[in-house]
Amino acid sequence: MRSGQVLETPRLLLDLYSEDDIAELVPLIGAREVAATTLRIAHPYTEQHAREFIAATRQGTEMRRSLRRRSDGKLIGGVGLNINERDQHAELGYWIGVPYWRQGYATEAAHAVLRYGFEELHLNRIFAAHFSNNPASARVLVKLGMRREGCQREHVRKWGQFFDSELYGILRQEWRASE
Repeated sequence: MRSGQVLETPRLLLDLYSEDDIAELVPLIGAREVAATTLRIAHPYTEQHAREFIAATRQGTEMRRSLRRRSDGKLIGGVGLNINERDQHAELGYWIGVPYWRQGYATEAAHAVLRYGFEELHLNRIFAAHFSNNPASARVLVKLGMRREGCQREHVRKWGQFFDSELYGILRQEWRASE
């Protein structure tokens, strides 16, 4: 997938970001509600942030993909893995634009990325974390078959406030058993 492979789900296309995405990306990812639920998304989010983000998706061991609805081609979010090849694990991350919340897109996209991670990249483990004040992400991770592995108390500082980080994970053998 790092080579540019597009993943498809019933409702989504997971593809590389491009400079053409900037006009749609900035207002979606730049919403305060989106930034508040993520560690690495700045607020306010500028066109320069978008350019740097898109450039970073082309290098390193991160696999980042845009989420577009198949029905109309609209950009609705993003998903990716931060891969540790030596230890054969990766951290899952995703974001969805506010107008597209509570429609199952995060689960659908993350499911495709888990499948890719286990079947194509031969990862042994995929994990994710969410702020304790974001129960919607907890529901997504549970739907993916991930297990809650613990809480890192006041682990993350965002906008001057400390938040607990809830950790979830799934092993390849657990993934196979659930498929």
